[in-house]
Amino acid sequence: MAKFQSLILRLSKISRTGKQVIMMLIDYVLIASILLLMLSIWLGDVFIDLDINNNLILFSLVFPIVGIFIFAKFGLYRVVVKWIGFHALWNVMQAVSMFTLIIVLLVFILDIQSVHVLSVVLGWMLLLMAISALRISAKLIFDDSFSLSFIKNNIRKNVLVYGAGDAGIQLMSVLTHSQKYKPVGFIDDSKDLEGNIIRGINVFSINDIAEIISNHKVNEVLVAMPSISRSTRLSIIEKLDRYPVIVRILPSVSELVEGKIGITDLRKVNIKDLLGRNIAAPNKELLGKNIADKVVLITGAGGSIGSELCRQIVFLKPKVLILYEMNELALYNIEKELFNISVHSIDIYPILGSVNNKNRLSDVFKRFDVDTIYHAAAYKHVPMVEFNNAEGVDNNIFGTFNCAQVAIDAGVETFVLISTDKAVRPTNTMGATKRSAELILQALSAKQSGTKFSIVRFGNVLGSSGSVIPLFTQQIKAGGPVTVTSKEIIRYFMTTPEAVELVIQAGSMGRGGEVFVLDMGKPVLIKDLAEKMIHLSGLEVRDEFHPDGDIEIKYTGLRVGEKLYEELLIGNNVSETDNPLIMRVKEDMIEWDELKPVLDELSDAINSNNQEKLRKLLIQIVPGFQPQSKISDILYSVNS
Repeated sequence: MAKFQSLILRLSKISRTGKQVIMMLIDYVLIASILLLMLSIWLGDVFIDLDINNNLILFSLVFPIVGIFIFAKFGLYRVVVKWIGFHALWNVMQAVSMFTLIIVLLVFILDIQSVHVLSVVLGWMLLLMAISALRISAKLIFDDSFSLSFIKNNIRKNVLVYGAGDAGIQLMSVLTHSQKYKPVGFIDDSKDLEGNIIRGINVFSINDIAEIISNHKVNEVLVAMPSISRSTRLSIIEKLDRYPVIVRILPSVSELVEGKIGITDLRKVNIKDLLGRNIAAPNKELLGKNIADKVVLITGAGGSIGSELCRQIVFLKPKVLILYEMNELALYNIEKELFNISVHSIDIYPILGSVNNKNRLSDVFKRFDVDTIYHAAAYKHVPMVEFNNAEGVDNNIFGTFNCAQVAIDAGVETFVLISTDKAVRPTNTMGATKRSAELILQALSAKQSGTKFSIVRFGNVLGSSGSVIPLFTQQIKAGGPVTVTSKEIIRYFMTTPEAVELVIQAGSMGRGGEVFVLDMGKPVLIKDLAEKMIHLSGLEVRDEFHPDGDIEIKYTGLRVGEKLYEELLIGNNVSETDNPLIMRVKEDMIEWDELKPVLDELSDAINSNNQEKLRKLLIQIVPGFQPQSKISDILYSVNS
């Protein structure tokens, strides 16, 4: 088998001309052999006993050259055998018939009495079958679907196609020539299709999927239903995520070009497919209100939220886009990316700077005459800020304070703060600093009317640097274990592009001082999230019920400052907006005259590294702040 495989691979590398010559030589041998066989029948003796000088024997060895010429005229050597079809076989029949007719004419001319009409018919049939069989065999050998199943069957993946509609049938047609996938059947929810055969492939019921996966050793399920909603897609994925198969899906209809469906359109199911909620269409007027033809500045432009703000804003035609970032590499990367995707003549300026450098902020804001600011710069890793709480307070609270003060002085029209659900009844320093930042903007908004401050609060975004998704992905790739802090811990999730699109719209709705909360959908149990990611990677969870599984889930206990449940609302004063996924919230605030002295004390506590005072002042500013564990107390005492 190995030698045969090697031979096929060597033949496949021969030039087109070389393959044509080989085909001609084989055709010559076939024609000559059949003519010699027919001579034996016509003359009543086996051809090996005939006199080699016999004219008929010479005729049978020379005349095949005429056959080769006829076959060439009919295009038999221009056809690529890998893709040979009915039309090419029809040409074979015509060429063989023409060649046989010429032989019959020569028989009459030479007046060979022993030739019977049945012998001619037999010769025609033998030659037709031989020439056709040669080409069909070549097609099968060089066709991927045959050669790989016959030679390399062990590396092809057995797959099911979920959806026996038009998209599924088109995909199945592509799979028949795939070097990677071997289709074993359709799966469809329709009772009308169940049990049918489409293009030689059985349509199975979803109820039989466990048995099919087991019996056929299915590696992947390809979901070919591009027109379904996200909620329906989630339902399908939930049916499949209990099985150790990789799930791939076709993108939505709007993403497919001219209805042409190929394997390259398939993508592996990622975690955003598990959200299952339909996105409200964006309000284009709101998207451009604070951006179109304006000078826009983004702090933390190289972060997960900041960089996505850059990507979307660049298409909303600002006059100038300023990227303000303290991390040189992050700033370089986002500037390079924007340079590649920018489709408009937009001036983009990468500015290195910290939000703690008030003079730098003032110089930039005034020099560029900034109209709109999206403040995304923040330290957001909960345990990291807990270990470095003074820096967290300095960056998240006073960095926001600096930006806000300079924005007012520079006459900035709109200022949008990116906040977090961890600001609601916080149990860690990071959450307390973000709530403090919200309170600062609310107080400044009430104090003046020149700059319009808005706050947008939401939960985790998929794939961000602070999200568990990249961690789980890395752990699964490494073979596990996947670490989850608690079986009960839940979180809200949203895709980064969706969150940013809503942030831009919410910022355009602000009148000053409001908190906008994004609808994050249903909270996700992190344990279930880990299990789904393992299953969708084609692996099985290893636990007491499945000791032979692939990946173990290890529960490590809550981290410092971490809580089981995150919340989005502090009070109940909620109203709707023009977008059903954005809520306007009115919450208690602190007047500026009351807040400013506490901020001054907080600044002194940072400068003197007084951790005990720092904590007390945070609790004073944020009454809902309740440091979660004794570990936090130890950390504060260590820092002091």
